[in-house]
Amino acid sequence: MKKNIEQAIIEQIQKEEHSSRLYLQMAIWCEINGFPGAAAFLYKHSDEERLHQLKFIHFLNDREGMALLKPLETPQSDYPSLKEMFEKILEHEKFISASINQIYGLTLQEKDYTTASFIHWFINEQIEEETLVRTILDKMKLAGDGQNRGLYLIDKELGVMAASGH
Repeated sequence: MKKNIEQAIIEQIQKEEHSSRLYLQMAIWCEINGFPGAAAFLYKHSDEERLHQLKFIHFLNDREGMALLKPLETPQSDYPSLKEMFEKILEHEKFISASINQIYGLTLQEKDYTTASFIHWFINEQIEEETLVRTILDKMKLAGDGQNRGLYLIDKELGVMAASGH
C-alpha cells in the first residue's frame, strides 16, 4: 500500500474514533435532558462508529500498514435543542462522506483497487447514514418547533429505531 493511502486511512481512523466519541457525548446530553430514545439511538450509533474504526484498523493491518491512534479533540457537550443536535449530526455525516470519497478518489488515482473495493462499502454506508439523519430531521420539522409533544413522539420513535437495529 502506498504511503499516501496509508496516511489517508490513518486519518480516517481518527475521524471514525472522533465520530464515536461525538455521538457518545451527544447520547449523554440526551440522557440528562430527558430524551432517552435519542440517547439509546446515539449510544448505538457511537458503537457503530467504533466498529467502522476497527474495520479500517484491521484492513490497514492486514495490508501491512500500521494503524496509529492520535489525540482527539473533546466533542461539544451542550446543545440548544435536539433538532440543532441532529443538524450537527447531518453536517458531521456529510464531512465523513466527503472524507471517504476523497480516499476513494485517491485509491483510483493510485490504482489501488483492493482498497477502492474496501472503501466502497463505506460509501454505501454513508448514503444510509445521511438519509437516516435527514429522515429524522424531516420528522422534527413535521412535528413543528417548540412542540414538546412532537419531540416526545420523535424521541419515542428513535428509541424504537435503536431497538430494531437502525
